[in-house]
Amino acid sequence: MHDSRRTRLVLGVLMVTALVLIAADYRGGGSPVVSGIRKVSGTVFGGTERAVSSATGLFGGSGSGSSAQVKTLSQEVVRLRAELSREQLSKTDYAQLRRLLSLAGRGGYRIVAANVIATGTGYQRSVTLDAGSRDGVAPLETVLNGDGLVGEVTSVTADTSTVLLATDSSAQIGVELAPSGQVGWVTGPGQTPSGTGLLQLQVLDATALLTPGEQVVTSASVKDRPYVPGVPVGVISAVENRAGALTARATVAPYVNFTALGVVGIVIAPPHRNPRFSALPPRPQAKPTPTVTVTVTPRARTPVPGGAPSGSTGPTAPTAGG
Repeated sequence: MHDSRRTRLVLGVLMVTALVLIAADYRGGGSPVVSGIRKVSGTVFGGTERAVSSATGLFGGSGSGSSAQVKTLSQEVVRLRAELSREQLSKTDYAQLRRLLSLAGRGGYRIVAANVIATGTGYQRSVTLDAGSRDGVAPLETVLNGDGLVGEVTSVTADTSTVLLATDSSAQIGVELAPSGQVGWVTGPGQTPSGTGLLQLQVLDATALLTPGEQVVTSASVKDRPYVPGVPVGVISAVENRAGALTARATVAPYVNFTALGVVGIVIAPPHRNPRFSALPPRPQAKPTPTVTVTVTPRARTPVPGGAPSGSTGPTAPTAGG
């Protein structure tokens, strides 16, 4: 990962090189000079030169293949944007990456880091990441960030992947409660006016005693797809007591803020053993109530002339004839 100044410099050189190659190809065809420039730029800039080649082909080729060339060039633009997004990490991104690596280490997950580059606009709640099959990503893999579960990969291209968020109404995730070990599942709330919403929890044991504050993690899926075990999901916020229900129900506040997704991790290899609750954040400790001790000091009596203290009766003066 490089700083933004170096990235801007590389971008500027790439743009100038692309313009030179396009102009040279358009005017002089496949001249030796152009071939030499291409060879050098390909050595220095690697895969980025493929986009330049597509651009020169678009300007110098025949009209019959222009549609296919435009499509190819569009794909290259998407790929380049994905590559560049990896180079443009802000301080917030670095903080998110540190938390992500910490969670992955606690859970024993092997991940590929990626950035959210687009948000789905259809019925389903989804995002697009800048990592794909070239990076080892495959469908039905778990996606998380430094706070917990984000969702699952549903489709992959060479350089991007689509993730169904855990808050989608079609998402159903097997979970385990800490520390009781009760198992069940959560479903997403779907689209809500606030943009987030609480997950709905159901536990298999109808007699289970659920309490607010219990933490929830993913339980193992079949062959760890689409969800690996032990990923933090959220914390129980309220318990729903429904008479005659076959399962115990509650609502779960997710750990992840789904309206501010940035750096995420795709789990490309499950842990060697079930981490269970190892990746959970520590539960907040209740703050002790300070004890205040009040000591009352008796007020000293103020002396008065004649030696009798204030408030005292003092000697009685003799009366006449006494």
